[in-house]
Amino acid sequence: MGLQFTVEANPAPASDERGAEVLGAPGFGRVLTDHLAIVRWNPEHGWHDAKVQPYAPLSLDPATHVFHYSQTIFEGFKAYRQPDGSIATFRPHANGERLNRSAKRMALPSLPVEDFVAASDLLVRTDERWIPSEPGMSLYLRPLMMATEVGLGVRPANDVTFLVIASPAASYFAGGAKPVSIWVSEAYTRAAPGGTGAAKTGGNYAASLVAQQEAIDNGCEQVLFLDAVERRWVEELGGMNVWIVLDDGSLVTPELTGSILEGVTRDTILTLLRDLGRDVEERRIDIDEVRKGIESGRVVEVFACGTAAIVTSIGRLAWNGGDVTLPAATNVAEEVRTSLVALQEGRAPDPHGWLHNVP
Repeated sequence: MGLQFTVEANPAPASDERGAEVLGAPGFGRVLTDHLAIVRWNPEHGWHDAKVQPYAPLSLDPATHVFHYSQTIFEGFKAYRQPDGSIATFRPHANGERLNRSAKRMALPSLPVEDFVAASDLLVRTDERWIPSEPGMSLYLRPLMMATEVGLGVRPANDVTFLVIASPAASYFAGGAKPVSIWVSEAYTRAAPGGTGAAKTGGNYAASLVAQQEAIDNGCEQVLFLDAVERRWVEELGGMNVWIVLDDGSLVTPELTGSILEGVTRDTILTLLRDLGRDVEERRIDIDEVRKGIESGRVVEVFACGTAAIVTSIGRLAWNGGDVTLPAATNVAEEVRTSLVALQEGRAPDPHGWLHNVP
């Protein structure tokens, strides 16, 4: 039997006028909904005290483990309003399974996937009015787990908190869906073999921020990381997986090596591309293969994917001492994006059963 949640309604929710204002131009991650889901864990009681309660700041002791040892993980997926008025989330069970893989790597307790989905469902239903109706918009869900034991001893925490928060979302990039410029980081790496690259943990993102700032300083929106050993193999962007389209119509994407996050959107696109009749290969990709391929015409398109941005075309690669601009993009990224969004929004068949109807 799964967790039994209680619901405490927010006595002072945002006004209808404020809600309409936010839904008219939600941006990404700027405004949170009226409630959050929260569950506690300790060795004696396991997961317990499950509730949906008013969204409010948390009160944490300065000696709380997460502040010192970064024992924390998170997820991200979206809820969509369907044509018949119902609400569906996209592949939440896959996110719950990945959360548990991250938890194992970060010495955190596993959370039953059915409880992960139930917490998200209840928050979505409670804050249903925050789900945009406009095409291309959604309610972004951010589950997270963190060590909340108080003390300075370095060991896995015996007090853990799981939360789900939500935010109406439009385009992840401020400029919309236009091609972005990417900085190839040669000074910094995101993850190394045996490290935490395959876990969705905050430390990986913190380690990427200095490289992200370097990208911005060089006129780029995002950073591309290479492997930590040879500094030549393409891994991923700061928060997205990478795809290369070749002149014969086939696609390649970096194989999962243990230092690359196993993206749910990446896995979805692998299946969609094969459904569309495309040849797709997962393998190691040398950054010089990409640079020279763009110059020779062998590489005709590069794009990235992730839950937040969905699919984003890459128009330019830059690095210390050089840059290369891609030709006018072929239609692969847009074809994939259109197919995926139509499926998520319930405007296309769902043969793989990826949509989860929120009860």
